[in-house]
Amino acid sequence: MVEQDTYFKGRGSQINTHNKFSKIKYVQEHVEVLDEEFLVNEKTEIIYTYPKTVINKVDSPDIGLNYSLNPYQGCEYGCIYCYARNSHEYWGYSAGLDFEQKIIVKQNVIDVLEKQFSSKNWKPMPIMLSGNTDCYQPIEKKLEITRRILQTCLKYKHPVGVITKNALITRDIDVLEELASYNLVHVMVSITGTDENMRQKLEPRTATYKNRFKIIQAMAQNGIPCGVMVAPIIPGINNHEIPNVVEQAAAAGATKAGYTIARLNGAVGPIFKDWLLKNFPDRANKVWNQICEVHGGNVNDSRFGVRMRGEGKMAESIKQLFTLSKLRFIKTESDFEFNTSLFNHKAGNSQLSLF
Repeated sequence: MVEQDTYFKGRGSQINTHNKFSKIKYVQEHVEVLDEEFLVNEKTEIIYTYPKTVINKVDSPDIGLNYSLNPYQGCEYGCIYCYARNSHEYWGYSAGLDFEQKIIVKQNVIDVLEKQFSSKNWKPMPIMLSGNTDCYQPIEKKLEITRRILQTCLKYKHPVGVITKNALITRDIDVLEELASYNLVHVMVSITGTDENMRQKLEPRTATYKNRFKIIQAMAQNGIPCGVMVAPIIPGINNHEIPNVVEQAAAAGATKAGYTIARLNGAVGPIFKDWLLKNFPDRANKVWNQICEVHGGNVNDSRFGVRMRGEGKMAESIKQLFTLSKLRFIKTESDFEFNTSLFNHKAGNSQLSLF
């Protein structure tokens, strides 16, 4: 584990935790050594890969969709609570700073996706962008892989769901609007609060809360089904913000709302605790204990059905506050249903069919 006195502004994690799959463990016992930059590099590195498959089967009944697609692994947003941090260890990196600084790009996504869609054995089911890391993180502005995924879904008339916290999604309103005309898309915007000072600590490189509400407004104005995901709710950090978020999201045009409670699985636990002690030393123990309270005495509960909502009095209090807020501000929650009847696996050969 790398520890230091310097606070890395613009990063969520302040440490690199040990990769559980690695036999080698780096430590920094003397901060004055000349090779300390070997352990901590503030720059972002882009790593290109060419996977054989890009669609992931989702086995969890808590998610709501059967498949996910993540064009990027690792995420520069640096959200301190992100459960996806652990997935970076499979690539040989740390779930801490490495997760935010070493971004893996799946360069051949479109070719692999088209091959999957063209298969006669493929049955259309909604695919979620992104079930792991945000598909609209900074590198997307340059590479436009997510935009091309949406265009591919439109080409094959394949249903797709999007969850993001980046205003860059408004760039693709033209594609999303056309997908929406066929009932092929639903967008959820992740918003954890309304306090910008907290956002800068909790999610340092994300879009401002103000701009996230503008995303919802833009989607609503263009007929694109959109909701708000108040997630994750962290007791003692942002649970009091639930009514504010739901009210402003509803005013912007959100027709659906959901929530999850933070769970600090794997390496996320020590990463979050280090962040908590450095940013909120006065309430660190209280927050930590409240997170444990909703997960049966631990900071993580992996059981399906309870891992995202928690248990106990604190979890019930959060549930009641969310339910009341939704009933008050989202008068008629939409019951959106993806259209799977238009899918055409021959769309990739459409030009050949003209002859």
